[in-house]
Order: sequence, then C-alpha cells, then structure tokens
Amino acid sequence: MALDLGVLIGFLVIFLAVLLGPFKIHVIEENLEVFLFICGVLAMSLSGFAKIPGVETGWNLKIIEEAVTAPLHVGDIFGIPIGIFQIVLVVGLIIYKWHAPIHKAIRKLTDMLSVRILAFILIVVLGFTSSVMSAILAAIILVEVVNAMPLSRKSKIDLTIIACFSIGLGAALTPLGEPLSTVAVSKLSGAPYHADFTFLFNMLGKYIIPGILAYGIVGMFFLGKADTKEHEMEVADYNETVKDVVMRAVKVYVFIAALVLLGEGFKPIIFEYFIQVPSMALYWINMVSAVLDNATLAAAEIGPVLSEFQIKSVLMGLLISGGMLIPGNIPNIISASKLGITSKEWARLGLPLGLVSMIVYFILLFVLGI
Repeated sequence: MALDLGVLIGFLVIFLAVLLGPFKIHVIEENLEVFLFICGVLAMSLSGFAKIPGVETGWNLKIIEEAVTAPLHVGDIFGIPIGIFQIVLVVGLIIYKWHAPIHKAIRKLTDMLSVRILAFILIVVLGFTSSVMSAILAAIILVEVVNAMPLSRKSKIDLTIIACFSIGLGAALTPLGEPLSTVAVSKLSGAPYHADFTFLFNMLGKYIIPGILAYGIVGMFFLGKADTKEHEMEVADYNETVKDVVMRAVKVYVFIAALVLLGEGFKPIIFEYFIQVPSMALYWINMVSAVLDNATLAAAEIGPVLSEFQIKSVLMGLLISGGMLIPGNIPNIISASKLGITSKEWARLGLPLGLVSMIVYFILLFVLGI
C-alpha cells in the first residue's frame, strides 16, 4: 500500500532540507551535526505515521538504544567495546600528545618523495588497508598526513575528498571495514551465498581494486596542477587543544547518531518504494546514500533472494555515491570535521567525481556486463 500523501511530502521536505540546507544557510553549515540530528528526530517521528505490514516504523526503545550506542560500538577487542567515538577521541589525544614527532616524520617523508607520488601512495595504501584497519582509522591517518603536507587549502581538500572515495570503496572488501560491508555479509550469510570473510572481496574486488588505483591517479593529476611556489603552500602548524580533540569526538558521535535516526526514519520510503524498482534504476536511486546512512539502505535492499548481479549493482551504487557529500560515509565526516571542510567545498569536487565514477561503473556493470 502506498504511503499517505502528507507523509510523502513530509519525507520530501526533510530530505531536501538535509540535501540543500548546508549549502544555503550558513548557520546550518556551522552546526551540521545538530541540524542532521534534528532532521533525524523529525524523520523518526514522521515514520510513525507510516504503517507498512511486517516493518516496524516510528519511535521504539530499540532505535533509541541504537542511536545512543552506535557511535560507541562497532566491535570488541579483548572484550572491550570499540566504537567510532572512542577511536576518534583516543587517537586524537595520542596525536595531541605526540604531534611533534608524528608531524616531523610525515614532513620528512614529504621531503623524500614528491607531493604527487606521496598523494598516490596515500590514496592507494589507505584504500587497500581500510578493509583491515577500518575506514575510521584510515580517515584519521589521512587527515594527519594531509595536514602535515606542504599544500594549499584547496589542494588539501581535493586530496582528502579523493582519498575518502578510495577509503570508502576499499573498506567494503571485508566485514571489518565499515558497517555497510558488515551488514551485507550478515544478510547473505545463509543460503544460497553462505557469505564469509572473503565473500565481498571475491565479488567486488575486480571493481574496487582498479577503482582505488584510478583514484590514486586522479589524485596525482589534481596535485600536479598545484603551484609549489604558491604562498599558501606551507605545512599547517598543530594548534589543537584537548578541548578541540574532545569536541571533535562529540561532534562525530552526534553525526553518527543522526545518521542512524535518518536511516531508520526513512525506512518507510526505502521499504515501500526503493526495493520495488529494477536494479538499473536502483543503482542511480542509491545516490541518496550521499546524505543517508548506506548501511541502512543496504540492510533494506540486500537479501539472499537477489541475484549476484543485483547485489553488485546495489553495493557499488551505495559505495560510490557515499563519497559525494560529507554525510555520505564515516571517512568524510571525520575528515571534514578535522580539516574544517564545508559542505560547499566538499561538493565542489565530491559531486562531479562521484557522478563520473557512477557513470564509469554503470557502463562496466550494465552496458559491458563485466
């Protein structure tokens, strides 16, 4: 049964606010985490008016608990819960304590290698290793290296965005990399796929590995245009305080909680409409993961009844479009928070790079059938 027209309009208003608000209203850009959290609360409240058989909608204790705990728990190490909040906070404090030798080592590396070569290595290595050490750690390493490189602000932003596309792709190769890959393997763990640790690597590796290398080359091209004599080309001094480190972790916490609420709030739309459309159309529709939680979309769209081709097209659409805007994936959120990248600055490169990537993979998947 179709959703009530008033509910549909409400969801459209919230979606447009999330998509356009940060670009049009400065106060939203300055308080993006709080704004997204408010939109998540509104979406959850609105979803309570949508009744879909077999789908729980609206507020409940499980969703509240997930929003509260999701930033605090992505896994366990020796029985200790590890989450995005703790990683950002602890690694931030470590860098605060030992930033001098860390930045000195990075600067020595930039002296040994050209900026273009270092950019290629950074993009490719972080892309490949993010599936093992997680996209979160990869993003933290990225921003520290970028911060210490002798680049203008524009070049640092370009490098960061391209690297986040690479990290977002690479993290999907194993269930350890990011929530989307964890959800996908979990949903496909039974018959007929019996997905295991290497399932996504075997299915998507031939698309993701060349993609990471291609992003590395794109990064070299963008930094090749930079003028090394430009007066802005200087290493940024580390000037953070403990308060800055703590507040960044708090902002990331609110950001993740907001994405959980947004993803769950839009569940009626996802279940009522998204899963009904053909794979080719769903590939493009999944560009909404640029502003919504792609793990929630994956949970709704992926299941054992899908063919391998359908699973590939769903996952690749979600993975690529996640790099287009700041809320699209965790590396974007961490990097933008640390480097102070605005939504407009991210979209300037993120949108066209994402669209070109979507077109390339569309041709590979749907035209050439590779």
